[in-house]
Amino acid sequence: MLNSLDLPRRPQDTRVVVAMSGGVDSSVCAALLKEQGYDVIGVTLQLYDHGAAIHRKGACCAGQDIHDAREVADRIGIPHYVLDYESRFKEAVIDRFADSYVAGETPIPCVECNQRVKFRDLLGTARDLGADVLATGHYVASRAVPGGRGLFRPRDAERDQSYFMFATTREQLDILRFPLGEMTKPETRQAAERFGLSVAAKPDSQDICFVPSGRYAQVIEKLKPGAAVPGEIVHLDGRVLGQHQGVIHYTIGQRKGLGIATGEPLHVIRLDAEAARVIVGPREALATRHVALRDVNWIGDGALENLPAEGLEIAVRVRSTRAPKPALLHFGPEGPTIELAEAEDGVSPGQAAVFYDHADGQARVLGGGFIRGARPQTVFAYGGQTAAA
Repeated sequence: MLNSLDLPRRPQDTRVVVAMSGGVDSSVCAALLKEQGYDVIGVTLQLYDHGAAIHRKGACCAGQDIHDAREVADRIGIPHYVLDYESRFKEAVIDRFADSYVAGETPIPCVECNQRVKFRDLLGTARDLGADVLATGHYVASRAVPGGRGLFRPRDAERDQSYFMFATTREQLDILRFPLGEMTKPETRQAAERFGLSVAAKPDSQDICFVPSGRYAQVIEKLKPGAAVPGEIVHLDGRVLGQHQGVIHYTIGQRKGLGIATGEPLHVIRLDAEAARVIVGPREALATRHVALRDVNWIGDGALENLPAEGLEIAVRVRSTRAPKPALLHFGPEGPTIELAEAEDGVSPGQAAVFYDHADGQARVLGGGFIRGARPQTVFAYGGQTAAA
């Protein structure tokens, strides 16, 4: 007979390490498992200089959060350890974030954090502590599937974090568990109140924990002095419309804050970091149906290389805030590509395309990859010449 974590042993004979960020979700995760009788150990990672963030709302894995995690562990009666992962986090996440922005991409540091720190290094720590599983407070679900475990969207679609989990491997899924996958956020807060946790009403952390002000360019300039190279703002038709102070100040699809006035609504269509150019054009130029990918992680059935010649029907998200849309996944000589059934705007290199087996409900996550580039749907003609996004 299996316990609630799908293991063939009694809860009291099952050791669970819980990644405790100091927020309400991971705190309830630990409390629920403790209540069910599991041998629970809480682990909190100090990921960056907590001195500057200790009093800041919305921080994650910093001073106040470490204090909150320790307080919750004391409240529910479990051992709690704080591990200094600052240097590892800077190398694996913060530096890569800065390099990606300098290259004209729009990175997703939460994916890098899960992939390179939490679900790799922390899993190793869990094994060192004799854990049978590592549990987190993410809103995703995992279930047994033929040949192992599969990753699924959670019951609470509004809190769905599966977009940030596509890089989780099959081997990691075997040891990972997500107790909140079948709960809603209101239910989680109610549970925190029932357990008497001090974090019951604590605000959710912001996505990018190490950017205190939300001003990415300031952080990048501090990490990479001289990264903001001035250059030209160029229209798709070749007209130079103005100057900019670095491509790190722009993202694909951006309309406001371009610093130019032409009498027509313009959006950032492409960032040419090598030439220090920001290319702008009409909104229609953002539309694409063909997306090239890199660093694809496949956790569906079979092998990615064995996809049908006509492509595999999937649903895909090209932004964390967008719903899955129908698409075909191809694997050809140039690597994996996505063919969208309907055009999407603002598909940006550095973001992720995450695959699902269908578009609705608690769909299974089949994997995903980082966006390498997108082919424009329309070629625009200006004054007798053609210009593509």
